This record gives sequence, structure tokens and C-alpha cells, in this order.
Amino acid sequence: MNILAVGVGGFIGAVLRYLIGLIPVKEATVFPVKTFLINILGCLSIGLIVVLASKNTNINPKWILFLKVGVCGGFTTFSTFALETTDLIKNGHIGIAFLYALLSMVVGCMAIFGVEMAMGK
Repeated sequence: MNILAVGVGGFIGAVLRYLIGLIPVKEATVFPVKTFLINILGCLSIGLIVVLASKNTNINPKWILFLKVGVCGGFTTFSTFALETTDLIKNGHIGIAFLYALLSMVVGCMAIFGVEMAMGK
């Protein structure tokens, strides 16, 4: 049942991300506004889910899994990245949080750049 909850939630999150991507926006800059907004919405959503789940222990854990891992994960993995980084900071691991954030961005971009270079794009 957990797998089904994550799968259905992931489907919903991915479709929502796709639909938001279809919204026509006249961007005056090259800044990726829609992706930025999707990531921030994902962060706000996962933060709200975590807070509500911690304040209400009567919520079925499958709903939390559906919303947090499924919907938010399908919508954007950035929300999970931000949650993990925040948890590291709250638990006093500021250096590790900074390293995780920096490495995630730099190595992630390098991986994409490397693949594109290797594939001749």
C-alpha cells in the first residue's frame, strides 16, 4: 500500500508540474520563473505537511507518505532537498548542510554538463 500511495502521489505531482509548465508566462529575463515557483511551492507544501503531521499524530502515515514523498516528490525533488538541508541545520550540522547544498548544485550541474559534452550537445 505504501508503494501505491507514493506512486499515485507521484503521478499527481508530476502532472501538476507539467500543467504549471504549460501556463504561458512572458518572461522578460532568462531566469526560469516557472521552475523557481514550482520549487518554492514544493518547499512551502512539504514544510506545511511536516508541520501538520508533527502537530496531529492522528493523521494516517500513508497520507503523509502520499503527500510528502508522492505529490511533493513528483512535483519537485527540490522540496526534499530543501527539507533535508533544513533538518541538517536544525540538528546543528551547519557545515554538512552547506556542503550538501553546494555539492548538490555543483555536482548536479557538472553531471549534466558532462553528459551533454560527452553526447556532443
